[in-house]
Amino acid sequence: MTPKFENIIEYEKAQLLLQPIYIRLIDNIRKQSELLEWSVEYQEISEPFPGYLISLKKNDYLKKYNLWDLCFQICFTAYQQGQIEPVEADKMLINDRGELNWEALENKTKNLVIKLFAIN
Repeated sequence: MTPKFENIIEYEKAQLLLQPIYIRLIDNIRKQSELLEWSVEYQEISEPFPGYLISLKKNDYLKKYNLWDLCFQICFTAYQQGQIEPVEADKMLINDRGELNWEALENKTKNLVIKLFAIN
């Protein structure tokens, strides 16, 4: 399900954020998988919109995630998969001049990726 936006400003913020988030997410997954010796596989999907499922595997543990849902969790405040309410871009990721806050983006991405690899 694609996110719904309250207004064009929120949509434009997402447009600014999603590509850098996607790139940082892929890079952080790669780094963490190498560090912890997990295997990572990507499977192309077309529904609900084109993207990838990511499978993380180590020994008997297998976790699968939709890459766009992970990006949305970073991009938006309190995003939940399948959310019906309009999304709001995380204000910490964009400064007052409308520029990316790279440090906040990297920190939020790293924190999410660490949780992905947690064995529980």
